[in-house]
Amino acid sequence: MHLMKNKLNTITQTNFEFPDQVDVYHGKVRDVYNINNDYLVMIVTDRISAFDVVLPKGIPYKGQVLNQLAEKFLKATEDIVPNWRISTPDPNVTIGHHCKPFKVEMVIRGYLTGHAWRTYKSGSRTLCGVDLPEGMKEHQKFNQPIITPSTKADEGHDEDISKEEIIAKGIVSKDDYEQLENYTRAIFKRGTELAAERGLILVDTKYEFGKKDGKIFLIDEIHTPDSSRYFYADEYFHRLDNDLPQKQLSKEFVREWLMENGFQGKENQTIPEMTTTFVDSVTSRYIELYEKVSGSPFKKDENANPSVRIQENVLRALQHLG
Repeated sequence: MHLMKNKLNTITQTNFEFPDQVDVYHGKVRDVYNINNDYLVMIVTDRISAFDVVLPKGIPYKGQVLNQLAEKFLKATEDIVPNWRISTPDPNVTIGHHCKPFKVEMVIRGYLTGHAWRTYKSGSRTLCGVDLPEGMKEHQKFNQPIITPSTKADEGHDEDISKEEIIAKGIVSKDDYEQLENYTRAIFKRGTELAAERGLILVDTKYEFGKKDGKIFLIDEIHTPDSSRYFYADEYFHRLDNDLPQKQLSKEFVREWLMENGFQGKENQTIPEMTTTFVDSVTSRYIELYEKVSGSPFKKDENANPSVRIQENVLRALQHLG
C-alpha cells in the first residue's frame, strides 16, 4: 500500500519507492522524495497543521488546491527569481531541483495581523529586530511591508530571528541574505498585484530559498493558503474602521477554531474533535480560495486509486528527466 486514502477522500500518508530514490522526508504537509540528490518529488498531502502540530484528520482536496496554486504562482514569478519547479505531473505532485535550503524562512508582512498583532498586543514594539510604530490597530497596513524572518526548525517550533542575528551567527551570509530580501520584496509585490486583480489583499506570506550549483532558487510553494493570508479587498476598510474581524482566506480560521476549543499546541492540551461538518467546511474554504485566487473553477480529481495515478504520473515524468 503506497498511500492511505480514508473514507473522506483524503491523502494522509505516502510510502513510495521511486527509481534512484535516496531518501524521503515526511514533513507536516508534504512528503518529499529525494531522487539521486539531483531532483525532488514533492507530494502535497491532505494533512493540515496548525501551531506546528499535524491535526488528526486530513482535509479532502487540500493537497490538490495547494499544489495547483503553487504551480500557478511559481510560473507567475519565474521572471523575478529562478524557482525549483520543473514539472507538475499530477494534481498532488511537483517535481523539481534538489537545492540546499537556507535555514531561514523569509516572512513578509504588509499588515499588522496574526502573529505580528499578537506580539504588538502584548506590548512589544519590536518584531525580529524591526521597530513597529505606536498607535496601530489590528489589520492596519504598514507604510512599507516588513520582513520578519524565522529560523527553519528541523523539529518543533520555528523561532523569530532578526536579520542582524542571522548574519552574525553565519546562518546566511550578508550578500546572500540581502539577495533573499530583494527577492522577497519583489515576489511579494508581484503577489500583491496578482491578488488585487482578483479583489484580494495579500496580507502576509513566507518564502523559502535554496542553492544549487551556487545559484539561488525559490523553493517549496508560494502564495497558497498554507503560507499566505488573504483579505477581501472590498470589505477591508469598512471592517477596519468599525473594528470588525476581516474576512480572510487563510488558515487563520483553523487556528481560531482550535483556540476557541482550548488548543494552542502547548503541553497537556488536547486537539478538539474534528467533526465531519468542520472538515467539510475547511475543504470548502480551501476550494473557495483556489477559485477566488486563480479565477478558475476547481476540478476535483476523484480518481478511485490515487496511489496508482501518482505512481504512474511520477514515473513518466522521471523518465523524461533521465
